[in-house]
Amino acid sequence: MPTVELTYREALRRALREEMVRDENVYMMGEDIAIYGGAFGVSLGLLEEFGQERIKDTPLSESVIVGAALGSALTGMRPVAEIMFMDFITIGMDQLINQAAKIHYMYGGKACVPMVLRTPGGSGTGAAAQHSQSLEGLLCHIPGLKVVMPSSPYDALGLLKSSIRDNNPVVFVEHKLLYSQKGLVPEKEYLVPLGKSEVKREGTDLTLVALSVMVVRALKAADKLAQEGISVEIIDPRTLVPLDSEAIINSVKKTHRLLIVHEACKRGGFGAEILSQIEESDAFDYLDVPIRRLAGSDIPIPYSPGLEKGAVPQEDDIVEAVRELVG
Repeated sequence: MPTVELTYREALRRALREEMVRDENVYMMGEDIAIYGGAFGVSLGLLEEFGQERIKDTPLSESVIVGAALGSALTGMRPVAEIMFMDFITIGMDQLINQAAKIHYMYGGKACVPMVLRTPGGSGTGAAAQHSQSLEGLLCHIPGLKVVMPSSPYDALGLLKSSIRDNNPVVFVEHKLLYSQKGLVPEKEYLVPLGKSEVKREGTDLTLVALSVMVVRALKAADKLAQEGISVEIIDPRTLVPLDSEAIINSVKKTHRLLIVHEACKRGGFGAEILSQIEESDAFDYLDVPIRRLAGSDIPIPYSPGLEKGAVPQEDDIVEAVRELVG
């Protein structure tokens, strides 16, 4: 199949455009997404193509954004709302957690909430403690929400299209450091299904499950480790809810070791959920060493570049953790 090279940002833009062309009920809303083109440039040019009725700038109020998206989704629209920084999703938590996540259940399946919240997360841009958090663990705890974290342009495009077509509220987390990452995507339209992980690299000595930008760092670490004769298998869940546990279980049975890497704080992070599912499965009997989590420090993200970098796992940290587990 013919392919084209796109950045992560361009892949998201293409997904949005394709879905808006396909379905007139799809529209976008958020702070500075129209005239300005979005804080990270994802929606640049879409206003000129689709007009103000479908590319809507909103007030600086995340509770309004989430509430309006919820209301329009209930009436048959398919809103894609942008929360400028993931940290600000907390301002819309009542509408998201107490309303959007529960309406399908409380109405006995007679009402659906087909809405997507796109939100940039993570550190690495010097944005300090209130603009650099990874809050996916909070969201994964809530029944009724789906949580997606793509790590490549290919996955970003295909997963966003699937999220827009899903009849449930989806939180779509885009790491800020990935927007400029380049990758090949098919020229023809395609979808990546929710709830299906991908083996990004085959290996035999250790299974490494990484989330979002940590997939990129894990792949670089695996290249270094290969020079030492250590073979690492890297799995990207891609969607945290629903989670494809089977792929991780099968990999652990093959490699007998598991390292989980994510940027969010270790305490209560999603890595603990992955760990528990392995321990509660028959893969536990295959483990040669205890499972290890490599995660962010349990502190607010510092503003200082050096301290910020030290607060979350880096490539060298992954290399060292693998060496210790493989022995």
